[in-house]
Amino acid sequence: MACKKINLALQGGGAHGAFTWGALEVLLADPDIEIAGMSGTSAGALNGAAVKSGMIEAGRAGALENLEALWRRMGAVGDLHLVNWLTGLGPGAVARAMEYSLPYSVGETVSRMMSPYVYGPFYRNPLRPVVEAFNFGDVCSEQGPRLFICATNVRTGKARVFTREEITTDVILASACLPTLFQAVEIADPETGETDAYWDGGYTGNPALFPLYDKGLPDDIVIINLNPIERAEKPVTPQQIQSRINEISFNAALLGELRAISFVQRLIERGALAEGEMKHVKVHMISDDALMNDLSVATKTVPTPYILNELKKAGRVAAETFLAKHKDDLGTRSSVDLQATFG
Repeated sequence: MACKKINLALQGGGAHGAFTWGALEVLLADPDIEIAGMSGTSAGALNGAAVKSGMIEAGRAGALENLEALWRRMGAVGDLHLVNWLTGLGPGAVARAMEYSLPYSVGETVSRMMSPYVYGPFYRNPLRPVVEAFNFGDVCSEQGPRLFICATNVRTGKARVFTREEITTDVILASACLPTLFQAVEIADPETGETDAYWDGGYTGNPALFPLYDKGLPDDIVIINLNPIERAEKPVTPQQIQSRINEISFNAALLGELRAISFVQRLIERGALAEGEMKHVKVHMISDDALMNDLSVATKTVPTPYILNELKKAGRVAAETFLAKHKDDLGTRSSVDLQATFG
């Protein structure tokens, strides 16, 4: 089979990024799949940096090793006795136990009443040691897949996409900066010399797809989706409402870009645009909405070994299922019917 060149769009979703870890393991293990570009936000930015730096250092094996190391640092390995005990409960029951627990409720209340700036000089972003472990010479390399990372400019409310030598520890921390938990990350603009504050990229691009429209990149974009687009049940409890608000907020930018792609596809198909005038993007998605509907914002913000490993396993299954059904679609057609979704 001819090599299938793809771009990856890696969503943010906190600890739910372990789902992407599992999906990436499957894609990296398939010799017929070549990753040409990646756009990542928040957890997607961390996963993308791990893959890029690992591939530069030691190819696919290096990428797999880096992902394993990243999620070990994020807490995927813990008390095995606790993990075995939780297995009988299932992810949904664990998620509900977490979000209704007193420590989590107190933590949520405190995060809404206290600013992360109250710590003054004692503040330290807990993700910094995790991100600093990356080899940024490899992350920023001209070789290997192109990597794009999105963060939100607090002053303008606009997305800023960083690539190549622009990517630093602070850029990745900015992409994952939830404003109720972390202080905004200050990043200087090399053109103007001005410094701006940045928050989580999920508010403006989760992930940003437009960098992947570059003519030098393939037409296929595979979105690894962490936030369920639909929930059948109406949220009624404070916890359910907060989770759904989080999902809608962090899906809004992605849905807007997918609508734009759908519009361009229709124009191309009707002959309203000349061939090659705009890129005919082919969209694919790896997801597990059933599992993500069973989880919540609590499992995003509090990484636990059991949930992380369940997410990884689900990501592997979802990617294997995607390749079994749609591998032949890559390079040929979209496997997501955008017109049916947004028509």
